[in-house]
Amino acid sequence: MVLHAGSLGDGAGYRNGGQKILLVEDSRMFSAVLSHRFETELGLAVTHCSSLKALNEVLENGDRGFTMAVIDLNLPDAAHGEALDVAVAHNIPTIVFTASFDIATRNRIMVRRVVDYVLKDSEFALDNLVSAVQRAIANRATRVLVVDDLPSARKMLTDLLLAQQYKVAEASTGVEALAMIDQFDDIEVVVTDYNMPDMNGHELTRRIRHCHGSDRMRIIGVSSSNDRLLSATFLKAGASDFIYRPYVPEELQCRIALNVETLTQLKQLRAAAASDYLTGLYNRRYFYDHGPKLVNECLRQQRPGSVAILDIDHFKNLNDTYGHEIGDQVLKAVAGRLQSLFEGTGNLLSRLGGEEFAILFTEMNSRAATALCDEVRLSLASLKVHADDEELSVTVSIGVAEIGGYESFDNYLNAADQFLYMAKHNGRNQVYSDYKMTEQAAE
Repeated sequence: MVLHAGSLGDGAGYRNGGQKILLVEDSRMFSAVLSHRFETELGLAVTHCSSLKALNEVLENGDRGFTMAVIDLNLPDAAHGEALDVAVAHNIPTIVFTASFDIATRNRIMVRRVVDYVLKDSEFALDNLVSAVQRAIANRATRVLVVDDLPSARKMLTDLLLAQQYKVAEASTGVEALAMIDQFDDIEVVVTDYNMPDMNGHELTRRIRHCHGSDRMRIIGVSSSNDRLLSATFLKAGASDFIYRPYVPEELQCRIALNVETLTQLKQLRAAAASDYLTGLYNRRYFYDHGPKLVNECLRQQRPGSVAILDIDHFKNLNDTYGHEIGDQVLKAVAGRLQSLFEGTGNLLSRLGGEEFAILFTEMNSRAATALCDEVRLSLASLKVHADDEELSVTVSIGVAEIGGYESFDNYLNAADQFLYMAKHNGRNQVYSDYKMTEQAAE
């Protein structure tokens, strides 16, 4: 089993917290428009060179860490693609942007393992180029698993994918492939041969599909077989696509890109379905779908867990007094503060609806969750929301219940809701929990 990172040049751009693109183009119109679009649409810092001489000067002066280069093949002082050779020699992932194109040019480009080439052949050329750069940068977050028992065939595929900036994993057997998928949760595309020593591509596809749907993982079958029915049987086994060898690299590149794009669109749909429209937090449906799974995992591993329900005090009066627009501003401000407090913690935060929020703590018993919620309460009390000429502050009440055993998810939430009621009944702007109740009883 082998893992490869995508080609990142020398990586300095990432370490410095920015991404830079090297644009080598002699047309003032193209360079001006592309510089603007790369900066505004993709957030890339642009270094522009209009000639081979200028390119050499930039690189000789020690400018490094380019995320990518866009190179025009024909420059006034480099009419035969010399600028491309310079970029490749400096290990800069490159997209070629050219008006002159024929088979000989195509072969000369492809042998240099460029990321892609885009032709200046239509009114959509600039759109296509910006999309190609955006896609190549996004590829760096996508891992592709290549499964083939022949080292030469694996290398051919791996080299092509690394040139496209994908992260790549390799496996020589079906068993190795399944182990890879179990071990690494970022594999999104599997490209598998049909003939392998331990199981064929059909069986591997079926086993993958048993655990991973096509909305989460795409499978592309490949084979040098002359059996024209092989593609149909691969697809019936659950593959997303199929291609016969010998393949044209651009065809395989496009097929993989289309499958990755499909996954991206499905992710966006899932994110939209899981998000609260106003605050951007997870919504009630997501909380009720994923909360029970997290609870069961805590109980299975005998880890502590707690659930909290947070409610903004006197929110109805605030809406009645200042209007729903100000009420929405308060909700967004509270959600933003909660998100900043819990981001990256592994706790599940969501808006249940109205002025109620829920937090599932997967590593805290009631005592620890109560203490943390009190810190949250104090942090929210410092929020200021502007309403016309007035500055508003809010307070919250929070109920916390510990997850003590296998019960229905609703039971945990009902318990937290009861403690929330007690917090409000006792004067609001406080945290109440089973731990606090036990502590008070012992006094």
